[in-house]
Amino acid sequence: MKMSREVLYSETGDSILLKAFGYSPKLRIIDILLTNPFFDFSKEELAKELAMSKQTLYKNFKDLEELGVVKYSRQIGRATMYRLNKEHPMVRKIDEMTNEISLQIAEKEMEKQVPKVHA
Repeated sequence: MKMSREVLYSETGDSILLKAFGYSPKLRIIDILLTNPFFDFSKEELAKELAMSKQTLYKNFKDLEELGVVKYSRQIGRATMYRLNKEHPMVRKIDEMTNEISLQIAEKEMEKQVPKVHA
């Protein structure tokens, strides 16, 4: 029997947000939280999923937390869980931008699929 291997976020390919704005640690943190809006993560889980050193994650996460972009969601044992603050104006704008870009890409792809009718 073949065992299935866990697929890490870092192995899923580039998102529209990262393709458009780069691969900074802060954007990568925002991206994983935006991509998984129904989940919360501990800092350790984020570091693992992002294939990022804990030092880099902690340094950048602190800034996002101070700005209110990420927020505490709950405590599970000794692990503190966090999620994206969907009410933050910057988060709302980023979400709107990525949705708009996704829609534009989808529309362009649809145009490629529809055969051209010549009069």
